[in-house]
Amino acid sequence: TLYRNYNTGEGTTSRAWESVRNMCSGIEGVFGDDTHYVVYSTIHLRGLEGQSGVKLMQRMSSSSGCHPTAALEMEPEYIKSILRPLGMLKFPIVLITDGQNFNAIRRLVNDPEIGPRLKLVPEPASWIGGDITLAVMSNVFIGNPASTFSGFITKSRLALGFGHSYLFRAQNEEGEWRNTCGDTCVFDRRIMGSMS
Repeated sequence: TLYRNYNTGEGTTSRAWESVRNMCSGIEGVFGDDTHYVVYSTIHLRGLEGQSGVKLMQRMSSSSGCHPTAALEMEPEYIKSILRPLGMLKFPIVLITDGQNFNAIRRLVNDPEIGPRLKLVPEPASWIGGDITLAVMSNVFIGNPASTFSGFITKSRLALGFGHSYLFRAQNEEGEWRNTCGDTCVFDRRIMGSMS
């Protein structure tokens, strides 16, 4: 058992005395009671507030060699370039998102390979803690290097010994997607700046 004790949604917060929420509510909301042995991938799709996000991604691109917009756009071919070699296209793909990039969501939903596997977190279960747990516990995580949320998830996965976190990718001369930077780049101050 990875977690013997975790926030089950009992009690109140120490600051505002608000009710706390169950950290596994996202996993339970998507997969029901079948959470112990489920195999799935998580995509963190974040718009990063338009132009400011594009500028931040360009800075990440210049320091890490990753594509300047791929992690913002999450095109189906980009996702499939990660999941297909791992054999993960036959398993559920959970999308956690801020909802800012509806066109990207629509492209994923309409893709004939990704769409049938895509699962959205039900609204009552969608919150920061539930989304973090969903992403940290997934078999594969695809995120955005310019997002502190993706960075936190990747760092948490590394701390737990989990691999297969994909943030830094670019196409080579043949058009094939490859990693430009390893998982530990999220700790590199030269690449991540103050987000490391």
